[in-house]
Amino acid sequence: MPWTKQDYPNSMKNLPDETREKAIEIGNALLDDGYEEGRAIPIAVSQAEKWADNDTDKDEYLLLSDEDGWMLRKEGNKRASYRFETKQEALAKGRELVKKNNCTLVVHLKDGSVESKLNE
Repeated sequence: MPWTKQDYPNSMKNLPDETREKAIEIGNALLDDGYEEGRAIPIAVSQAEKWADNDTDKDEYLLLSDEDGWMLRKEGNKRASYRFETKQEALAKGRELVKKNNCTLVVHLKDGSVESKLNE
């Protein structure tokens, strides 16, 4: 029986929505090719996670400082999407965006150098 967005294996429940949808698509293709469910599930999850990691269309937010404090700016935009007084506030919002939008957050130090990248 093919899997759907509402009916899929438990091992896919903690995947981000977009990655889960890709895992379902891959899993259904494997089942159509004759793979057993027990074999198709881990292959589909693994391939969907690789697909998500290589997704070059994934949005990227930058956490940067300026004279007014800290900001989150979507890569390619000139204006800040969000502004905060402290880096901690900006980081909390950035983590929320990463979870909600399956995107990447590039955290910068005050000098502009990259401190870290978050994508989960």
